[in-house]
Amino acid sequence: LFPWVEGCHRGGTELDTAECAALGALLGSVHATLRRMLPPVQQPLYAPAADARASMAVATGLLDGMRARGVREPFDELAEHRLIERLHMLRRHAHQRPADDDRASTGYVHGDFHPLNLLYAGADPVAIIDWDRLAALPDTEEAVRAALLFFTRQRTGTLDLARVRAFVHAYRAVTDPSRADLRAAVQRLWWERLNDFWMLNRHYVERDHRSDALFPASAALIVWWTSRYEEVMAAFVD
Repeated sequence: LFPWVEGCHRGGTELDTAECAALGALLGSVHATLRRMLPPVQQPLYAPAADARASMAVATGLLDGMRARGVREPFDELAEHRLIERLHMLRRHAHQRPADDDRASTGYVHGDFHPLNLLYAGADPVAIIDWDRLAALPDTEEAVRAALLFFTRQRTGTLDLARVRAFVHAYRAVTDPSRADLRAAVQRLWWERLNDFWMLNRHYVERDHRSDALFPASAALIVWWTSRYEEVMAAFVD
């Protein structure tokens, strides 16, 4: 057992530029240390990207189930709007599906690096908790995912690109990933988000509403991101 660590959580949009850089350097140090300490892993990691047709079938099923309900709530109105919007986006962007073998280099990842798994004492991070998802996966994908989780503005569903740049520049200074790896990671995460309906599956299929509060910003983010794809890519790669 580890000794008890006192600390608090901080959202990424609470961090100033220097603190965003410190966060990126911290995650870079985690990835570099895991690569150094753990056995080499297979390169590249083959993993099929989501299939747009299957995703559209999921979205259509969710829409049909929602419309069959007798009582409508405000969440249903937003979900219906976003599902119709996503179906149009999937049709429009199906040709941008990443190739199955086009994936960033494999390293080791924490697996769940987000604000609730990082403890701060004042301005300084003091503990990363919840290591049960440690795995051999592309570490640059975890860096991109972490940036999304820390730096998405919850009120608007937009990404704070200035904070992203500070985070990524510090991360790259520690781990020195290739531009190709970063570009592949951003494309994978964008495609993953475009095809992802887990929050709505949880709400409508599992009848679990714990993630409902996350849905508005998450659904807005993929629309905003798609409309500014190259600008977001540049924040991670340039």
